[in-house]
Amino acid sequence: MSSKLLRTIEKYAQYHPTALSLQNFIEFGAKAGSGTDFLKRSKKNKDTGKVEACNKTSVKFLKKEIPVRLANILEELKHLPKPLLKSPSMRRITQWYQQSFEEVIEYENADGENRDVQMQFSETLSSIARRHATVVETTAEGVMEYRDLHQNDSSANYQNIQYFLDRFYMSRISIRMLINQHTMLFGDDLPKSPTHIGCIDPKCDVLSVAKDSYANAKFLCEQYYMTSPSVEYTTINPYGPDSSTSINLVYVPSHLYYILFELFKNSMRAVVEKNRDEDNDNFEPIKCLICRGHEDVVIRISDMGGGIRRSQTHMLFNYMYSTAPRPSMQSGSVSAPLAGYGYGLPVSRLYARYLNGDLNVVTIDGYGTDAIVTLKLLSSQANELLPIYTATTSKQYKSEIPVADWSSSYPSRNNNKRPNDST
Repeated sequence: MSSKLLRTIEKYAQYHPTALSLQNFIEFGAKAGSGTDFLKRSKKNKDTGKVEACNKTSVKFLKKEIPVRLANILEELKHLPKPLLKSPSMRRITQWYQQSFEEVIEYENADGENRDVQMQFSETLSSIARRHATVVETTAEGVMEYRDLHQNDSSANYQNIQYFLDRFYMSRISIRMLINQHTMLFGDDLPKSPTHIGCIDPKCDVLSVAKDSYANAKFLCEQYYMTSPSVEYTTINPYGPDSSTSINLVYVPSHLYYILFELFKNSMRAVVEKNRDEDNDNFEPIKCLICRGHEDVVIRISDMGGGIRRSQTHMLFNYMYSTAPRPSMQSGSVSAPLAGYGYGLPVSRLYARYLNGDLNVVTIDGYGTDAIVTLKLLSSQANELLPIYTATTSKQYKSEIPVADWSSSYPSRNNNKRPNDST
């Protein structure tokens, strides 16, 4: 990496990322319309002026904001244990992020009003998204390699890795959100539905997403075990119309799908393996409760899969812990995504917390487990949770004292607690 690029990264790392809310995304996206609407208007050559004005505004914002988010996390990479940082997998990750930063920074002084620049910028963002498509798996491989080679390493190093991965993956989620919104509104990527605003569904049907998540988890379960438990759905909407049990909110369907898919997959595996050990094919159904409150939508997935030992519960959200066999990275694998890495729960919790929600697990050893997902009902309260790199952030990697390096409250080293929680 050239000294000029290094100085530029350090310069942008001094800025704090700008946390947006779902309301911000929706209000801006509504001005431009969905990707489908934009193509229709372009073909008719009508109302394109407003869309192009929004495109210009988006380019102006992203050509500054994306480098800030990339630079912040690039600076944190330096604090990883040296053996991990020098591993082939983490070297690849570092190179990807440096290359992506360098590509976006080329637009620093570009004319965002120029249509050619706008198109090139969108193509660059799409290229970055493709490059970073396997970041989670590649990072997981690096961490696994480090664990295998340094099993006697200090617990402090593992705590530092856990702390870093939470921030690294949250940063990745936020950057992909920005990229997907822009490319779906102004690029060649089309939203999955004409009613979506970019990757956001203004009326996301929670039950529908839950059913899709279960169906795909069921397919994988039957592929592996040749059987699967059923599910029972219950919706409670005390504050909706008397005749309606439908629960909708402004949300990113792909994020919710990821969370629920992982939870259903975990519940299915627990139920099937518990009953297989008991030579019992009569599975108790998994229960999915969806409730709309005054401020939140809560989804509870309950199973009777035997629960988890209390001595192991503190490891549930540890990236280096999994009860499943370690998967192969060979292409063409049909195993469930990330199964065996131990990344399903911690990454799912990040997706929930990214927009001011949460994911908690309550388990009764010998009986079963409840996974509770909380989502913000109001889009104005669904604010991004972003890692902020400051001069004191490096102290977090050396000290147990929490520092204010997030855009809002976030769990401290004890991943089951937020900084304001009582001990």
